[in-house]
Amino acid sequence: MKKTDLIVGQGRKTSLTLFAALLICLSPLYGADDRNPINVNLIIDSSASFSSVKDEVISWISGRLDTILIEGDNVTVWSAGPSARVIYTGTISGAADKEAVKNSIRQLSGSGASADFSGALREASSRQSSSYSYTLLISASPEALSPALTGQQASLLRFSRVEEFSGWRALVVGLNIDARVRRAAASFFNQ
Repeated sequence: MKKTDLIVGQGRKTSLTLFAALLICLSPLYGADDRNPINVNLIIDSSASFSSVKDEVISWISGRLDTILIEGDNVTVWSAGPSARVIYTGTISGAADKEAVKNSIRQLSGSGASADFSGALREASSRQSSSYSYTLLISASPEALSPALTGQQASLLRFSRVEEFSGWRALVVGLNIDARVRRAAASFFNQ
C-alpha cells in the first residue's frame, strides 16, 4: 500500500465520521414532532449583496422555518451587517410567533460591503441554553463570508454543511458540537 493510499483512506474515514457526527447532532430536527425544544439561530447577511437575492432567501427560509420550528423553540435572528445585531428573539408558541420571525427577516435591507458573521457566530455560540441548537447562516457574498472563514471565529464553522444557490449560500453550522464529534468519532473507531 502506498502512502498516498493510506492518506486518502484516512480522509474518507474522517469525512464519514464528521458526516455521521453532524447527522447525530442535528437529527432531532428531522423528527420535529418528537423532539424537545432547541435554540434556533438565524444569521442573515445584510450587506448590499443581500438585496439582489432577498426574495429568494426569504421564500426559502420561510419554508425551512415551517418545517423545523416547534412550540418551545427559542429563536434568535441576527442581521449581519457592518456589525451583528439581534433583530428578533423569542420563543415559539404558535403560528403567530413563526410569522413574527419571518416578518423580522422580511424587514431586513442590505447595505454596505461587510457582514459581521464572526460576531453573530460568537454571540450565538455563547447563548446556547439547550443541549441542541440549529444555526443557519445565510451569505449573499463570498467577500462578506471570507473574514469569518479566515478569522478567529473560523473554528465555529468547522462543522458546517453548505448548500449553494444562485447568488447565495446557506450554511448549517454545528455550533458547540466539538465534544460530541470527538465522542462519536472515538465510538466509531473503537467498534
